[in-house]
Amino acid sequence: MKHDDAAILREIQKNTQMGMTAIDTILDKIGDDDFSLQLSKQSLRYSEIHNRALDKILENDGEVYRGSQINELLLKGNIHASTALNISTGHLAEMMIQGSSRGITSMWKALKHNQLATDEAVELAQELVDFEEKNIRRLKEYL
Repeated sequence: MKHDDAAILREIQKNTQMGMTAIDTILDKIGDDDFSLQLSKQSLRYSEIHNRALDKILENDGEVYRGSQINELLLKGNIHASTALNISTGHLAEMMIQGSSRGITSMWKALKHNQLATDEAVELAQELVDFEEKNIRRLKEYL
């Protein structure tokens, strides 16, 4: 597997894993059933994209993304701290929008720094970026 492909696929795994972790952490704080359903659907789609990236890496005997427990604890801790005094739907939506924006930025960086990647990896990365942009549009309704 090309280095550039592996780097993009690991970045896809990292982004989707962070999205799923954030949603899992936020779900029990949500009082709006519609918003909860929206985030559950997002998490399912993150999972699908994550698994497709994982499959591509494993097909080519590449190295998979292994997130650190420290980073996961930091993400969860930041979410808990940010929601300690405010669990309004608008605040939670804003947090998710910020996370999606960071995910888009990191994917564009990965694409820019790995320009020799094949179309297959680039298309999956673009699919994730498009999904994140749609998430942001949907989440704006909850602000």
